Amino acid sequence: MVSPRQRCIKPGSDQLRTKTRPSKTNEGKMKNIWFISDTHFNHEGILGFKDYIGKPVREFANVNEMNEAMMDNWNSVVKPNDVVYHLGDVLFGENKVDWMEANFTKLNGTKHLILGNHDNPKFLAPFFKSIALWKEFDTIVCSHSPLHPQTLAERHRFDDDILNVHGHIHTNPSPEGPYKCVSVEQINYTPINMEELV
Repeated sequence: MVSPRQRCIKPGSDQLRTKTRPSKTNEGKMKNIWFISDTHFNHEGILGFKDYIGKPVREFANVNEMNEAMMDNWNSVVKPNDVVYHLGDVLFGENKVDWMEANFTKLNGTKHLILGNHDNPKFLAPFFKSIALWKEFDTIVCSHSPLHPQTLAERHRFDDDILNVHGHIHTNPSPEGPYKCVSVEQINYTPINMEELV
């Protein structure tokens, strides 16, 4: 495992923003890339949250049932050699490192983290191959929160056909425009494949 100190993100480093342009050799590997966000593993309190019409955000009997459902769903689609981009807000609760060591390591795939507003890289760094603020692919930019429309409109930065894959908003709709929310509540608590997004 990598120590948190080894995974320190320095301002101005390439770790803050990474970009991948698929080549002919890796375009076929899109089926091996998955996205998920806002798992909130071990977050008992989220079971009491309600959406804007008063419906429970997550309808599980308890936090263990929620954790097990998300872990089972993850391993039902992600294979050991696949790649998973978790777009933030991984877990809550006490004993985070103990929980991650006992449970998160059972999840298939090489895991990368796009930092969410509830994530602390100090605890999470050993469990992810990389940690970044966002990640770019050919036609996708991944972030935790939806990027501002003016940011997506910057042609020196993004192509016309860019899609912002994000989390953060749980059951709320994405902004109008080129957005796709992969918060677990919107993807049936199961990672979604890149091929479904492009």
